Amino acid sequence: MRLAIEFQGRILYSYRRKKRDTIRFIMLLLGFDVGSSFIKGALVEAESGRVLAAVTVPEQELKIESIHPGWAEQDPEQWWQCVQQAVAALRGRHPFDPEAVGGIGISYQMHGLVLIDREGRVLRPAIIWCDSRAVPVGERAFQELGPERCLRHLLNSPGNFTAAKLRWVLENEPDIYRRAYKWLLPGDYVAFRMTGEPTTTVSGLSEGIFWDFLEEKPAFWLLDHLGIDHALMPRLVPTFGRQGELTREAAAALGLRPGTPVTYRAGDQPNNAFSLGVLHPGEAATTAGTSGVIYAVDDTLRYDPQTRVNTFVHVNHTPEQRHYGILLCLNGTGILYRWLRQDLLGGTLSYEAMNEQAASVPVGADGVRVLPFGNGAERMLRNRNLGASVHGLDFNRHGRAHLLRAAKEGIVFALAYGLEVIRGMGLAVEKVRAGRANLFLSPLFGRIYATVNRTVVELYDTDGAAGAARGAGVGAGVYASPEAAFQGVPPVATIEPDPSWQEPYAEAYHHWAEILSRQLQTAD
Repeated sequence: MRLAIEFQGRILYSYRRKKRDTIRFIMLLLGFDVGSSFIKGALVEAESGRVLAAVTVPEQELKIESIHPGWAEQDPEQWWQCVQQAVAALRGRHPFDPEAVGGIGISYQMHGLVLIDREGRVLRPAIIWCDSRAVPVGERAFQELGPERCLRHLLNSPGNFTAAKLRWVLENEPDIYRRAYKWLLPGDYVAFRMTGEPTTTVSGLSEGIFWDFLEEKPAFWLLDHLGIDHALMPRLVPTFGRQGELTREAAAALGLRPGTPVTYRAGDQPNNAFSLGVLHPGEAATTAGTSGVIYAVDDTLRYDPQTRVNTFVHVNHTPEQRHYGILLCLNGTGILYRWLRQDLLGGTLSYEAMNEQAASVPVGADGVRVLPFGNGAERMLRNRNLGASVHGLDFNRHGRAHLLRAAKEGIVFALAYGLEVIRGMGLAVEKVRAGRANLFLSPLFGRIYATVNRTVVELYDTDGAAGAARGAGVGAGVYASPEAAFQGVPPVATIEPDPSWQEPYAEAYHHWAEILSRQLQTAD
């Protein structure tokens, strides 16, 4: 006999487990992390917070189309197909009753642009986060509106974010713009495929530079300047809370129950911070996946006058208790190491073997320096696209191990360069939390990171998909607060700066920064 419980005014069926003649109802939560390389899925037991299954799809990384220099596009349909594959893979790892799922959470690659018509059809490939085409559009708007006004109200330049990309479409593809019904961020699109409703969040508006931080409302004045129709903006829903329910069509595609609520949505970096319990001023998170990020939480309206780092609305922000995330992004991080493995080494070495070879080379890679800026315009370089470069290579002294070590060091040096900006804004970053994944699977990388950045690094066994599932639990009312979703989740490792490396790395970073300075002067 099927047993049921009532949850928030609706009947939610669940598993039943008998132990000493008692029955326990087990609620499940689903989370998805929609990245530009892979889509991850997680199945979490709500009561314990235990991850029952985790998957990554597809087997090969998603393709990014770049038909012109600086362009980066993806077909949103592939995200939706991969979400379906992720649910099937989760069920294969841990069979579950769809009736038990009490909420769905979505994390997603930030700053992208998806345009749909009134029938919900995608009008053009998504312009994703690392696409650089809208840099001149954003810079023009920044100068026309005035840096002071933009920075006081937006805390950012329109830069290369979603609003500027939308204006680019208006200028260059007017027929597509005229047919558009709504613009959506990548996670908004996945939620739309689930619920049939085009919606977004305040955090999402801020990442697209559609949000006026001073007025605490959408920046309609910016839309007016860009000539963007207000009606294209999706309806606002809370970051945590009921955002919609699975349609019958979506439920059939996913193999889930119609009416299952979608209860959480956030960009990948705010969600990563949430996944690590980084919620309050003074706390910071970091990642080293396709891109590298440092994300520090603050409660004060701050901005970098040169917009090298950017401020967005954090997941737990409210008008009464304001929380902001100051984000430093390095586009060329894990993608650099993947390029080395696949294109330079022909896939002949595993990442573990690459890490071992890099560890065989001394601090500073014997003078080899890598600038990892090869994945589009870099915000920390004021939207310049320098390209990646290698310096100091001596064919008689250096081998691939030197290049592998220099690549890791170059990534950390670039993050340290940006962290100086964050610290210069008045934030003290002395400890960061990270998931034990991607480059942080390498003990060498973690040790370099802690030493160069002068920070303690705490590693956790979590990822964006598990965080999104726990976010769904907050939105569904399973957890009393965002903090409660992570009670009893301890770090699995702590990395301290290495005192014996501090002096040689200070010297190596100084030389790396000198090379960067010369390249920036040449670019000017």
